[in-house]
Amino acid sequence: MLINEWQYELTIWIWLGIAAGTFLLLMFVRAPYGRHERPGWGPRIPARLGWVFMESPCIVVMTVFFGIGVSGWNLADPVGIIFYILWTGHYVHRSWVWPARARITGKKMPISLVLFAVGFNGINSWINAEWMFSLHHPYPIDWLISPQFIIGVIFFITGMGINIKSDNMLFDLRKDGSTEYQIPRGGLFQWVSCPNYLGELLEWWGWALATWSLAGLSFAVWGVANLVPRARANHKWYQKNFEDYPVDRKALIPKVW
Repeated sequence: MLINEWQYELTIWIWLGIAAGTFLLLMFVRAPYGRHERPGWGPRIPARLGWVFMESPCIVVMTVFFGIGVSGWNLADPVGIIFYILWTGHYVHRSWVWPARARITGKKMPISLVLFAVGFNGINSWINAEWMFSLHHPYPIDWLISPQFIIGVIFFITGMGINIKSDNMLFDLRKDGSTEYQIPRGGLFQWVSCPNYLGELLEWWGWALATWSLAGLSFAVWGVANLVPRARANHKWYQKNFEDYPVDRKALIPKVW
């Protein structure tokens, strides 16, 4: 335990306040990567390398806390192990698999953005790891049959499937080596511009439910703060750059928004 529980909860509430401010900022300022890449954000590095650097802390921090937690247990904690597998499964894909497969050769990313993301991922991972493997461990064995855990894990796995499937469909648009953006079609792209973001949001709201913690909730809120403005910006970009973009396609939530 690095801090006491009162200090920990205060830290999370401050973190949630920063999330609210970030949401408002990103509704007006687009993060400069991908299709929104633009000059004016300082030196840049290859985007593939940037993704690896900025997502890998999530694996490192969680693994360190998991290792410390395991060393102090007399018996294995199956709930904690499942949470660790879910978390690292997502971030192994996000840190190493996705950058290796993405068609981003030649793309650049500002170092300033990478450093910001490293800071965010480090803090967010610590908040969740501190809860699961220090302040609140181990979860009781009967948590495995609780409605929160079962429904939350189903949401998480479903969301991860949607996220990966949608990313694969985007990769397929450039399987001929093209670097040009195209209109994605099929799957959930029939309904929304950013089903990959929808899947990721479903993951982290599932995480919040399964962990039933303020830590998990803070991550879900941060997911909204980061991905909702990004989905809005991507949707508007598609509408601006493709005259034949489907008029009934929403940004993130089918038939709603």
